[in-house]
Amino acid sequence: QVQLVESGGGLVQAGGSLRLSCAASGRTFSSYAMGWFRQAPGKEREFVAAISWNGIGTYYADSVKGRFTISRNAARDTVYLQMDSLKPEDTAIYYCAAARNTGSIVKVQSDYWGQGTQVTVSS
Repeated sequence: QVQLVESGGGLVQAGGSLRLSCAASGRTFSSYAMGWFRQAPGKEREFVAAISWNGIGTYYADSVKGRFTISRNAARDTVYLQMDSLKPEDTAIYYCAAARNTGSIVKVQSDYWGQGTQVTVSS
């Protein structure tokens, strides 16, 4: 069974940091692009960040550029999202995703996704 399991969410004050992790199991994702979506209450799911299968290409939504960093550990089939300078508007459920290419993730399309982890930023 293919699973993407997110962890690392929580409650943090504005200006703080969190590091999200996504562990893949059930198959290898070494040839997949991976990334993160988020969905705030009452809003549509939106793209946050994506990383290519080899870790060379990274892409970010304008709203998080310069504050979030995506990385991956291919050997462990794990992807990370380092979130710094958090703002209340970053509050959302964050979902890990895997797709054949980064273009799909940027378009909020994926072949696999996790259950999500809640991130709450207080002002």
